[in-house]
Amino acid sequence: MMQEQHIVTAFDRDLEAIQSNIMKMGGLVEAAMTGSATALDDRDVDLAEQVRADDKKIDALEILINEDCARLIALRAPMASDLRTVLSVMKIAGALERVGDYANNLAKRSVLLLGSTRIDGAEGSLLRMIKEVESMLGDVLNAYVAGDSNLAETVRLRDHTVDQMYNGLFREILTHMMEDPRNISTCMHLHFIAKNVERMGDHVTNIAEQVIYAVNGDLPEDPRPKGNIAVADGQ
Repeated sequence: MMQEQHIVTAFDRDLEAIQSNIMKMGGLVEAAMTGSATALDDRDVDLAEQVRADDKKIDALEILINEDCARLIALRAPMASDLRTVLSVMKIAGALERVGDYANNLAKRSVLLLGSTRIDGAEGSLLRMIKEVESMLGDVLNAYVAGDSNLAETVRLRDHTVDQMYNGLFREILTHMMEDPRNISTCMHLHFIAKNVERMGDHVTNIAEQVIYAVNGDLPEDPRPKGNIAVADGQ
């Protein structure tokens, strides 16, 4: 019995260290989203380059988390809910890494917009869309820490809002392109950024589903509500 208690305690300790790195990774991804949005709004090349440089830290943490999870499974042989938790952690780390990649892409596009004419209304709509996904990410990380599947479910349902924001912005961008062909280049960059943000929302929603799975033991049965995405993916 004493030996079993020792194993359980060791597993909990190892898992706590991994979860600490998940939260550190989440904080870096949040910072990347905030930084890339500010770089876009301010046309701040230095900040955009800093976001891109910091992406390496996010990638390194994902590798570390996956290695630690694999080691934990090999050494502790977790069963049932413990194994479910470890597998969810690995998927959450992967989703956070993808959100970081899209923030990196956003920062790269911000540099390309340097010196371009601002598109009235469209950039404000884009920044509001980024802020919504940032809020979703903050909420889903809180849901993860608290083991709150209800909060995770509210995040999952908000993906529909992001899709609607994207569709509205897409129509807005098309209007600007048709009204003045000189806007086409800038609008294309804004569209690619908007598509990246929409994909960020999808990955945050994936994290919400993994939180629900870790807490309840099942993925949500009903498909998440999706807006009609206007165009194919862009990078």
